[in-house]
Amino acid sequence: MNVKYLLSSFVLASVALTSCTDLDTAPEGNTVTSDQKNEIIGAKPERGEAGVRAIFSTLNQYCPNYVAMGKSTRHSDFGYGSVLYFTDANTEDQSAGNNGYNWSGNSLQLTDRNYTSYESQMVWNDHYQAIYAANNVCASYAAGDPTDDQGKFFYAQGLATRAYMYLNLAQLYQFTYKGNESKPCVPIITDANSNEAAANGAPRATVQEVYTQVKTDIDHAIELLTSTKYVAGDGDAKRYISKATAYGIRARMNLVMQNWAEAASDAQNAIDEAKKVGIEPASIADVSLPYFNKRSCKDFMWCIYVEETDDVVATGIINWISHNGTFNYGYCQYSGGHQINKKLYNQIPETDVRKGWWSGEDGKNTHLDDKYNAYLAKYSFPAYTSCKFNTYDGTLGCSTNANDIPLMRVEEMYLIKAEAMAKAGQDGKSFLESFVKTYRDPSYTCNGDVQEAVYFQKRIELWGEGLIWYDVMRLNKGIDRRGGGFDATVVFDIKPGDPILLWRLPQTEINANVAISDADNNETTPAPKPVKDEE
Repeated sequence: MNVKYLLSSFVLASVALTSCTDLDTAPEGNTVTSDQKNEIIGAKPERGEAGVRAIFSTLNQYCPNYVAMGKSTRHSDFGYGSVLYFTDANTEDQSAGNNGYNWSGNSLQLTDRNYTSYESQMVWNDHYQAIYAANNVCASYAAGDPTDDQGKFFYAQGLATRAYMYLNLAQLYQFTYKGNESKPCVPIITDANSNEAAANGAPRATVQEVYTQVKTDIDHAIELLTSTKYVAGDGDAKRYISKATAYGIRARMNLVMQNWAEAASDAQNAIDEAKKVGIEPASIADVSLPYFNKRSCKDFMWCIYVEETDDVVATGIINWISHNGTFNYGYCQYSGGHQINKKLYNQIPETDVRKGWWSGEDGKNTHLDDKYNAYLAKYSFPAYTSCKFNTYDGTLGCSTNANDIPLMRVEEMYLIKAEAMAKAGQDGKSFLESFVKTYRDPSYTCNGDVQEAVYFQKRIELWGEGLIWYDVMRLNKGIDRRGGGFDATVVFDIKPGDPILLWRLPQTEINANVAISDADNNETTPAPKPVKDEE
């Protein structure tokens, strides 16, 4: 078995990430040792930087799974943004017309759980391709931690990216950490065991083993980022993983593991580190118009950089914002765009600025100028349509779809801290109230359970950013679309713990990995059947 095929898209990565694999092969074809790699990076640090840049280039690619999917071009295949797109469509919070222009139809129907589905292949590959690139960087430091500041920063990028990807995989392919520690999760491939995996395959590690790997990597990354004086230049500041972002990744991990005090501490550290470089929550004024479109947004901690010259932008429509941006040129204009669950929308107070992130029951948005409403009417967008994301240049119908894609915003850290404080027996209620009153709703009062209140806030704040699925799984929620305004064919009431909630390892992985058989995969589950809707 070829380990590059085990991590499916590595067939492509070996071509696309030449800057990274150049470090693995000497001119005469022999393998370069770890010591030699360190010498190369020490003498030519730009080679180390090229390897790091290769990690983040995997997140934004035009049809990276073309070969793995049998030379099939899918207009929902645009890098890691595809994963965000699919997981949002799986939820009860985001609806869309189940029509030919909507490329998230399989995820709306949850037929993406079929292990031969295109989505199954993309979700798997998009994670493991980034892990492959991260492993190449980590392998360069196998002899030990670098002593130079730049080397420490580069090594931290590989470790933190690997931690991030495995943390997400753990929550997609198995239920939440507590109570499921011994259940099968995903194969662990690192720079240390890749040769063994190539020779003998890699079995599904347990949930506990995956989280141990995540913790080891992110702890090490934070140590390196703490000890280095090197920081990315302004042009790369939010492309790379900063110390603030690394704390944010660990805060997410500790939240899942129910390490409440540690989660609260990490979230506060993320907030503090972000503030040092001018990152703070977007204000009520900032988000009173469409926002969240580029790295210069004051609340972005980490994002996928999308440049005008990128292939995904050159296509016009095969990119994340084409499918998610109501006011952009792209698929939304023809598919009807994305809508918020109307029950969720109706729970948002009128005093909350986020009420204006969607149109109302009549299809109009009283919070926005006439030009926005004219645009909504021109393309016949239905009620509750997203008005959250601004276009690349701020003009309606912008045809340059070069929006950066948020991966972590600082507002999430405030919400993590509020929940973790409450669960740790501290005053999370007051902390939550202070945050929401300051940045979103001056009239806000937290009533009831703080954890549930935070979940509600996340459903609004992070809507459309591909993150809420992880809270659905972490909090053992189901998917109840009744009364949400969904097409009748996708109105489901899926109970917590239903095996349909888990993704299945793709068939190509089963075929290629001699350490995994069909019997090792997650349960085969029929697609859910629609239920009677509610008004």
